[in-house]
Amino acid sequence: MGSTFDTLSSCGLLRGAPAFLLNNVQYEVVMGSLAYGVADDDSDMDVYGFAMPPKDDLFPHLRGEVAGFDDLQPRFSQFQQHHIQDVDALAGRGREYDITLYSISRYFRLLVENNPNIIDSLFVPRHCILHCTAVAELVRERRALFLHKGVWAKFKGYAYGQMHKIRTKTPEGSRKDMVVEHGYDLKFAYHVVRLLNEVEQLLLEGDVDLMRHKEQLRAIRRGEWTLPQLEQHFADKERALEKLYLESSLPAQPDMVAVRELLFNCLEQHYGRLDNIARPDRANAVLRQIRQLLDNNGVES
Repeated sequence: MGSTFDTLSSCGLLRGAPAFLLNNVQYEVVMGSLAYGVADDDSDMDVYGFAMPPKDDLFPHLRGEVAGFDDLQPRFSQFQQHHIQDVDALAGRGREYDITLYSISRYFRLLVENNPNIIDSLFVPRHCILHCTAVAELVRERRALFLHKGVWAKFKGYAYGQMHKIRTKTPEGSRKDMVVEHGYDLKFAYHVVRLLNEVEQLLLEGDVDLMRHKEQLRAIRRGEWTLPQLEQHFADKERALEKLYLESSLPAQPDMVAVRELLFNCLEQHYGRLDNIARPDRANAVLRQIRQLLDNNGVES
């Protein structure tokens, strides 16, 4: 079965997408309210995933480029398009899509950085997976490899961002009516609580069930929380999570050697053997990490 990208592309609904993406998408999931269990009948399809670019895009030396001398060709990082209207979907009722696809290398980097949206995309429940190849299954199986204590700072930063929008952002469209009725933006509010719930699970369990608190999130979206209640919840939760961060069994830093090894396993599963490319050797990679730590601390190696 093809990807959503392939389907939308065959209908002529995508603009400016690189040709290589066709039949090279490895992973697609539904994100947003559908993944968090708070969707309504009007919810659109917020699709995230990753794809395999051409081999010489990941390894430019294969096309003869010399760093520092040649004008290097642009490398694919991501494709994104919003408000894609498929009028024939759902037996003619129509559906709107937002789609974001990353290069596998960019996707791995965002996972290592514990970007909340990208972490969520690896932990969605099975029924939210639209397309998943053997390569994507390998990444999902090893998803705990990307988690580390930096997840707290990243998720907290995103939650602060949502609180800042509640306090400062001028609402538009239907959200303006929501703010008039309830006194604040309920969509931003549910994201604040969602992010704190998720990072609590990650710090405690090294795993996350995106739908575990769906009833709480639905209540917030219905306007059953006041703004002071939300702010108090945020303050209380932040204190509790600071303590949990210190006690968490997650590693302090990601194991970049293991992550890079997983990346190469994925690449070889897709491209075949990479004999003309230096595959990372674990011992040498560890030595490089030690040298970098010494250099960063001003110690001669």
